[in-house]
Amino acid sequence: MKMRHPIKTVCVYCGSRMGNKPEYAALAGDVGRLIADNGMSLVYGAGSIGLMGVVARAARDGGAPVIGIIPEHLDAVEITQDGLAELHVTKNMHERKLMMFDRSDAFIVLPGGLGTLDETLEIMTWAQLSLHEKPIILLNHENYWSPLLELIDHVVEGGFAAPENARLLHVVESAEEAIDFLARHTTSDASKSQLF
Repeated sequence: MKMRHPIKTVCVYCGSRMGNKPEYAALAGDVGRLIADNGMSLVYGAGSIGLMGVVARAARDGGAPVIGIIPEHLDAVEITQDGLAELHVTKNMHERKLMMFDRSDAFIVLPGGLGTLDETLEIMTWAQLSLHEKPIILLNHENYWSPLLELIDHVVEGGFAAPENARLLHVVESAEEAIDFLARHTTSDASKSQLF
C-alpha cells in the first residue's frame, strides 16, 4: 500500500536569466516567499543569478531550508547562492536532475529558457512512463507557457501521445494558486524511484 504524505519539498525550475519583464522576478519572489510561509523547503539549481537567485533568496529570507544542486561545470558560471541549507555539486547534468527529483515532493515551473523547458519535459516524460506521481505545476503567468501547452495539444492531436498526457501539468496563473494546490495535495513514497 502506498503511503501518502503532505508535500514538504518543492523543486522550482526557472530561468538563470531575469527575462525582459520585471513581473517575472516578482513572480519568482512570491513563489519563494510562499514556499517559506507554508513551511516547505525549496530544491533548485543552486545559482544566485536570474530567477533562480530570486526564488532562492526569497525562500531563504523567509526561513525556508534551501537545497541547491549544481553540476561542476556550472558551479563557477552560475555563481552559487550563499546561505543555502545544503549544497550538492554533481558530476553532470543527469546526476543533478536525478538528485533534484529524488529530493522533491513536487515541481513548480516558472518562466525560463531551454534548460527549464528540458527539465519540465523530462519530468513530464517520467510521469508519463509511470515512474512517479509527483505533481507538476506549470505557472503560466501572462501566458508565458501557452505555446508549450499548444505544442503538447498538437502532439496529442497528432497521435504521438495519449490525451491524458496533456493533463500531466497542473496549470495555474499565480504563485498563490500554485502553493494553494500543493498545500492541499499529497504525494506517495512510491515516487522515490531508481530512474537510472
